[in-house]
Amino acid sequence: MKRKKNKTPDSYKEERKAGGFFQMLLAWFVIPLIFAIAVLLIIAKVADVNVVDKAKEWTASVPAFEQKKQDSSTKKDKKVLEERVVVMKEELKQKEQQLMDIQEDLKKSNSKNEELTIAQEKLQAEILVLKRTNDDSKKEFGQLVSTFEQMSAKSAAPVITKMDDAQALQLLSQMKANTLAAVLEKMSPEDAAKYTALLAK
Repeated sequence: MKRKKNKTPDSYKEERKAGGFFQMLLAWFVIPLIFAIAVLLIIAKVADVNVVDKAKEWTASVPAFEQKKQDSSTKKDKKVLEERVVVMKEELKQKEQQLMDIQEDLKKSNSKNEELTIAQEKLQAEILVLKRTNDDSKKEFGQLVSTFEQMSAKSAAPVITKMDDAQALQLLSQMKANTLAAVLEKMSPEDAAKYTALLAK
């Protein structure tokens, strides 16, 4: 058989204290709370208030508060997004302006290239004209030289001395050596010396 432990007076006091705390809790808080709830329910019944509907309204107000919080956070997010959109629109405008500037520069450079191409074509045409003119003048000059070579030295000498020095020098430089010698013989000693010195340069 198990022996029962004898309870000491201290253990009785502890049990009474523990029991006393719960009794005090019931007496001061729980019973008055239940009584107040019962009175409120009776008043609500007399006032014809549906307690269940009121409870639903109160519980519905909590999600409404949460909805307000969500709405405020959504507004903040929306504001941030709108600011980002404004910034991106500004960047897009800048990029479009840069693109327009580049296109304008490209148009200017294209027009300059076209002008240079036209100028180059004009110069090439002028060069061709000059070449033809030069060829024609060479032919004419060659004919002139052959004409002077066919003339007698006595007739050619006075004509050459009346010419411009540059023309005369050009004509004399193109003549054959024996014709040139004959023409210089028929010139005055001063003219012959002058043209000889010019030809020697």
